Amino acid sequence: MEQQKTAQQQDELEEMQHGPVPVEQLQASGIASIDVKKLKDAGLCTVEAVAYSPRKDLLQIKGISEAKVDKIIEAASKLVPLGFTSASQLHAQRLEIIQITSGSRDLDKILEGGIETGSITEIYGEFRSGKTQLCHTLCVTCQLPLDQGGGEGKAMYIDAEGTFRPQRLLQIAERFGLNGADVLENVAYARAYNTDHQSRLLLEAASMMVETRFALMIVDSATALYRTDFSGRGELSARQMHLAKFLRSLQKLADEARTLTPPIIKYQAKNRLYFIQKNSGMILRFGVAVVITNQVVAQVDGSALFAGPQIKPIGGNIMAHASTTRLAVRKGRGEERICKVISSPCLAEAEARFQISPEGVTDVKD
Repeated sequence: MEQQKTAQQQDELEEMQHGPVPVEQLQASGIASIDVKKLKDAGLCTVEAVAYSPRKDLLQIKGISEAKVDKIIEAASKLVPLGFTSASQLHAQRLEIIQITSGSRDLDKILEGGIETGSITEIYGEFRSGKTQLCHTLCVTCQLPLDQGGGEGKAMYIDAEGTFRPQRLLQIAERFGLNGADVLENVAYARAYNTDHQSRLLLEAASMMVETRFALMIVDSATALYRTDFSGRGELSARQMHLAKFLRSLQKLADEARTLTPPIIKYQAKNRLYFIQKNSGMILRFGVAVVITNQVVAQVDGSALFAGPQIKPIGGNIMAHASTTRLAVRKGRGEERICKVISSPCLAEAEARFQISPEGVTDVKD
């Protein structure tokens, strides 16, 4: 009898709302269904997306008046906490953050567990430095159980360079004992052909994240198309503004997927870990890791005469400020690569060696 009751409770919990709140929930607060549809058509598929949007962006949605916008903002702010919280509550949330293993123990060590969910991690370096191979490995490891360093979720891959190869996922999946067909099925892939298309893909990604659990979002490379769609100093301002909006949309995706308010308790059901807010019936699952790769440019100035050619990531300060964690990768001897933590709010500057093998990113074999 007790087992049946427990099973019934699990089924009920499975049916309850999880993750980001669908925008349809605004109807319960008096927002008309036709206005909710207009929000979805504009790419705002969750209540969090509405709450995080500036008022002027909502006013640009065709068919929604100023009075309706004010009512929508008021309804969204009641469903999504936007005020102050204590540092102790924030610390409790941070303790529940999931880290996705890179496949290399040495690299995970300097990252204090792996790639962090709920934030943007930028990986930059020259060609053949291992950026794309690391992304392929993360597409597989994010599907692992939590106790194996995974995120128990699907991966989303936006490819701007045409370098995604499914056969690499099959090789890496074999290393971790995963079914190759299932791994491929759990990776949503899209090729981006220009910067506007790349931004539109984020709108589609937001709607997909409401339907199912994604643990990882990859954009490889986030800046490649900007180098060709915008040229010269005359278009520099327009390029940086477009890039800033794209990066802000990425951060909003990470923020929407990590909505979690303590106090919380853990709950295991059907091999999935849920976080349940006490005194609330809502299940909240933690988050999506956003990984972007970045190209580099040679820095030609007076110092190059003495120190040799220097490289720097493109995108300028806008890219630097948008990234929570910046990692620089460079070539070593043979298949060896070196990763350095350049900037992070909580990670110390450190370097780690890893190796590119048929099984993906692994530890260096001395």
